[in-house]
Amino acid sequence: MSPDALNSLFSLCLGFALAGALTSGYQLLAERPAGFGLLQEGVAPSTFAAVPFLVFAAPFIIMRNTLRGARIERRRFEFVMMATVLAGFWSLMSGTFFLMTLRLAGLLA
Repeated sequence: MSPDALNSLFSLCLGFALAGALTSGYQLLAERPAGFGLLQEGVAPSTFAAVPFLVFAAPFIIMRNTLRGARIERRRFEFVMMATVLAGFWSLMSGTFFLMTLRLAGLLA
């Protein structure tokens, strides 16, 4: 496996892990699952604070909603596959950003 492919795989896994940790922490503190409904609470500081949270938590939320929809609503395979690819790409990008931030801070070589 080439170093670039390994780096991309690590970024993908790190993005999903970060998203899962953020949503689990939110659910622990707020006692309700995180979702995109956080943006629909009107003009308030909490709505603006939800934007950066959702940027990094979105892959987990997309996959959770997709898998629940596939099981409960019997969504088609194509829809589930498209949502999985979208969540994977989003996770790859957020994981890459997180790795770049760690490297910039000097916490990662």
